[in-house]
Amino acid sequence: MGTPFSYSIRNLWTRRLTTILTASGMALVVFVFASVLMLAEGLQKTLTDTGSYNNVVVIRKGSGSEVQSGVEREQASVIETQIEVALGTNGQRLLAKEVVVLITLPKRGSDKPANVVIRGTSESSMMLRPQVKLVEGRMPRAGSSEIIAGQSIAKRFKGGGIGENLRFGMRDWTVVGIFDAGNTGFSSEIWGDVDQLMQSFRRPVYSSVIFRLRNSSEFEQFKTRIESDPRLTLEAKRETKYYADQSEMMAKFLRILGISLTIIFSLGAIIGAMITMYAAVANRTSEIGTLRALGFQRRSILKAFLMESLLLGLIGGVTGLFFASFLQLFTVSTLNFQTFSELAFTFSLTFEIIYKAMSFSFIMGFVGGVLPAVRASRMNIMEALRES
Repeated sequence: MGTPFSYSIRNLWTRRLTTILTASGMALVVFVFASVLMLAEGLQKTLTDTGSYNNVVVIRKGSGSEVQSGVEREQASVIETQIEVALGTNGQRLLAKEVVVLITLPKRGSDKPANVVIRGTSESSMMLRPQVKLVEGRMPRAGSSEIIAGQSIAKRFKGGGIGENLRFGMRDWTVVGIFDAGNTGFSSEIWGDVDQLMQSFRRPVYSSVIFRLRNSSEFEQFKTRIESDPRLTLEAKRETKYYADQSEMMAKFLRILGISLTIIFSLGAIIGAMITMYAAVANRTSEIGTLRALGFQRRSILKAFLMESLLLGLIGGVTGLFFASFLQLFTVSTLNFQTFSELAFTFSLTFEIIYKAMSFSFIMGFVGGVLPAVRASRMNIMEALRES
């Protein structure tokens, strides 16, 4: 004979206060676990979405990022003549020679300095990034000290708004436009004319060459030819792979941090669940004896108490995920370990995170309830009834 599912629910409802307190502890652990995973996922998604699969980034061999890279003008010209480079509707090659440097800007409200990416762009840069849209103002004039800023920069940094001025590279620059790059890394950048920026920063070389593939399947042949040429000392990556590599170190750090914190917090939640279930067993000794006397088997008692503990895990998991889901409404910023620049991104909740969080919640419920459930199932009928 098995105990009905409603029996477990009724017992949790009868002990509402302890149920709420225990489930709240589990919910807190799930919230921390899910929020850190959402943070890492949001960072990775932001950088991965920044790139396009059909775009290729060419940087100096061994460079971790564009900031550390240097591509000679002659090398850039060699890349420009490759047959794999796609042509635009006007016959122009969809290729951009760009320079990337870091500057320090004060944040609005706090004056706290942070590194910001300045990207010197070419005529084709916007065409290579269809996710970048000018939403306010106009594009910079070629050969001028005009720049456009990502929405994240305009909101968070002094001098980043339209019509405002910034001073870097020994020159004053005017923000003439604001662009929206969605949830990508470009939203945390400032763009200007590549030649003017190279002059200002005394940079004789480009940081990278980006181009659109004529045919996506031609990437490997281009990569092999370029990287095997001893004159070039360059390496090629698909743009999606390049930005995925940028996020790998930081995302891994966040996940390790999240798992470590969760394990520490979960010990408290498991102990709380165990105390709750042991108390439930002690308070229902006579009830357990009556159930056994009525013919309920030991495994039925075990299942009933284990079900209560798993229900606590379910309540805690759903509650924790519910509150964690609201984090998607917030934008946070952190230091990109690869470029040492500040990157703004949002939390991202995925099905995989929901699955992991709920699984962890059930594990806490199981571990916290298995010993009390075993104790209840092994209780002697006569002794239990004698205590009633």
